Amino acid sequence: MAKVILLNGSPKAKGCTATALEEMINIFQEEGIDTELIHVGNKDIRGCVSCGYCEKNGKCVVNDLVNEVAPKFEEADGLVVGSPVYYGSPNGTILSFMDRLFYSTSFSKNLKVGAAIVSCRRGGNTASFDVLNKYFTISSMPVASSTYWNMVHGFTAEDVKKDLEGLQTMRNLARNMSFMIKAFADAKEKYGEPKVEKGFFTSFPDGK
Repeated sequence: MAKVILLNGSPKAKGCTATALEEMINIFQEEGIDTELIHVGNKDIRGCVSCGYCEKNGKCVVNDLVNEVAPKFEEADGLVVGSPVYYGSPNGTILSFMDRLFYSTSFSKNLKVGAAIVSCRRGGNTASFDVLNKYFTISSMPVASSTYWNMVHGFTAEDVKKDLEGLQTMRNLARNMSFMIKAFADAKEKYGEPKVEKGFFTSFPDGK
């Protein structure tokens, strides 16, 4: 069975971000997609220190939730990352988590489907949305879209439940993501995976 991992980047387990993620989980279940919701935002997650440990050992030097999620991410067919908006950007905890999760894992993320969702009271949503999507687009992960930008509005979970368009967007996002996962699985069997080139690494060390 196909599986999607959902990351709650909010410190609150039952807040605005969780409400949006739960709306998606309901649809994934209807579509026959297995899910696992992981609470990241309430953990003590430090940022990457560029020590190079992961390049030699295949995992991060800091043995925390990042290393626990890494093998689950490798087996998953899709990843949803959700975050509240803090000062026009995603929560710092989820950013530290995503930096280390993506950098410390060497397995191929090619064709795993990614989706980002954000929750805000009023503003900063599109900027935060763009930041989270960049993890996917640098990793050959197709990005699932919906019928509006993937966001909900509200100061509390009860507010988000009143954002009918936002919740509708979450449901349509989950349906589109489910379709993509199933379609890619079928296409891999029929056509195989596309070739991925990795020979060039531009750094211009000689100044040319």
